[in-house]
Amino acid sequence: MKFGIDRLLADPALREPLKGKRVALVAHPASVTEDLVHSLDALIAAGINVTSAFGPQHGLKGDKQDNMVETEDELDPVYNIPVFSLYGEVRRPTGQMMSTADVFLFDLQDLGCRIYTFVTTLLYLLEAAQGTGKEVWVLDRPNPAGRPVEGTTLLPGQESFVGAGPMPMRHGLTLGEMGLWFIDHFKLDVPYRVIAMEGWEPEGPGFGWPTDRIWINPSPNAASVNMGRAYAGTVMLEGATLSEGRGTTRALEVLFGAPDVDAKAVLAEMRRFAPQWLAGCALRECWFTPTFHKHAGQLCNGLMIHAEAKFYDHHAFRPWRMQALAFKAIRRLYPDYELWRDFPYEYEFERLAIDVINGGPALREWVDDPAAKPGDLDAVASADEAAWRDATRPILLY
Repeated sequence: MKFGIDRLLADPALREPLKGKRVALVAHPASVTEDLVHSLDALIAAGINVTSAFGPQHGLKGDKQDNMVETEDELDPVYNIPVFSLYGEVRRPTGQMMSTADVFLFDLQDLGCRIYTFVTTLLYLLEAAQGTGKEVWVLDRPNPAGRPVEGTTLLPGQESFVGAGPMPMRHGLTLGEMGLWFIDHFKLDVPYRVIAMEGWEPEGPGFGWPTDRIWINPSPNAASVNMGRAYAGTVMLEGATLSEGRGTTRALEVLFGAPDVDAKAVLAEMRRFAPQWLAGCALRECWFTPTFHKHAGQLCNGLMIHAEAKFYDHHAFRPWRMQALAFKAIRRLYPDYELWRDFPYEYEFERLAIDVINGGPALREWVDDPAAKPGDLDAVASADEAAWRDATRPILLY
């Protein structure tokens, strides 16, 4: 199969409209060709007039570990072109940034999750191009989480840098498809093109991530396909006092970790309360001592998720529900546990981080309500998921 960047480089007819145009590239470390050449190098070698580059959260180099760690603008030392940060002084491209190119090539590997900020960066780029005649092309890449959809819809007024619009947590689209949805939903006037993949089969081997392509971290803690599959659940730990494994080699692949929680007891309670939400993966008790971030230097007990190899069932695995269940089990076992983290999250200073992450308070309220049952959350989420699948069916490219 071929990703969008590979098709663009291989087909002169696809590159023809770029002749005589100034071109910008939005990229990160996973923006590479099938031969592992970075897209910036490959495009310039192909004779494309790249006049600027943009880096999203974590930077063009992908060297910034945590959230809310900003990247400076710089001058590329090899090509002598400006490299603008979309996670520094601004998150939306400025007019001055937009003036450096006529066509913007968006080549970011996504995780298929609303909160992964590359989704919002695409919307902000489209909005910056609105009505200017600037073109936006998405060089499409796989959604490693595949087509399954999961989570409640972001509510009106809950938009943020981790909530671009009314979509569920796990959206099931590629970024090329997401751009089509943005343009339709927000009624944007932008010349938009998707350089589609060739041969991507969401239901084929790998269930989203092709088995013949190696994984490269699109951000520092996105270290594996397993993480990409689990992320729509484990990212919620960023709004909790529990560790998501930052400061270890397997961040966001654990259901939780904490020095004062009995992981075996939590798993047993999860099996009692909603065993149907544990399907599609294996959970293994683990121990880790984070070198930085939450609970740094403390021995934590947790559960490792294995949504991989023989343990993975693509259609049964529901990471958002499983993470909600872990929170609920901890709340039931430790009613007074200080579960929700109260700190500024992605430049949102008023709302609780868990509510920012979920696009509303429904999940937190379900966890904290002693009378709430699995069916209560499932009913709300299932309706939202069905509505999203219906809304996006017309724009699917694969």
